[in-house]
Amino acid sequence: MAKTAITTAVFPVAGRGTRFLPATKASAKEMLPVVDKPLIQYAVEEAVQAGARRLVFVTGASKRAIEDHFD
Repeated sequence: MAKTAITTAVFPVAGRGTRFLPATKASAKEMLPVVDKPLIQYAVEEAVQAGARRLVFVTGASKRAIEDHFD
């Protein structure tokens, strides 16, 4: 079986994160800090290290924190 390269990573980050309350009351779940950076940063770095060149974030209409973080 031939190996296929990972080229796209999809991150489903929509939703309000109610299961993480009260931590998500002021911050989106994907932006929760883990040690020194947001949770989503670790996921993105792992995807890029695995060879992903296109990153797709499935977000809600009011979610701007991810765009602001990676801008």
